[in-house]
Amino acid sequence: MKKFRGKRSYFRNLWWTVAVEHNDLDFGNEGWFDLWHTHLDFFGVGNNSLKIRREHVKAHLAIYENLLERLDTLDKPYQSWIELDDEDAGKDAVYIHTPNPNENNFPLKIENLNWDCIIPKYFKDLIDLKEFNVGHYKWECNSSYLIQSKNKGIKL
Repeated sequence: MKKFRGKRSYFRNLWWTVAVEHNDLDFGNEGWFDLWHTHLDFFGVGNNSLKIRREHVKAHLAIYENLLERLDTLDKPYQSWIELDDEDAGKDAVYIHTPNPNENNFPLKIENLNWDCIIPKYFKDLIDLKEFNVGHYKWECNSSYLIQSKNKGIKL
């Protein structure tokens, strides 16, 4: 495996993205989200190291918590969650979903979602289980963990 050079600037940019990006999303009355999502580890850098993957999970949690605060101002129902892919860190993302003009797919229901799953050690200590639910589901040949607020938004 090739050495990961430039970690300091990579993580500085990651946390800059968490702090600054996504502030331009429209949470006004006219705004809507059709499974909008953002990936922080688009190239799957977290696949190379558990330490790097954990840092990305922390960043996804930070964006999610920031978005939940901003979604409180939204005058319509919404769903929001984090998805962590079992195999590929590049597929990890934060999602927002509302009623939208594109498709009648709200609220989203995920089949075979198990909210009583065993939480992996690599992110269990990062999640406040008093505040968030963690679920697991499998589809085709992939499986993912979903993290969702217990108190905000509509449950998946």
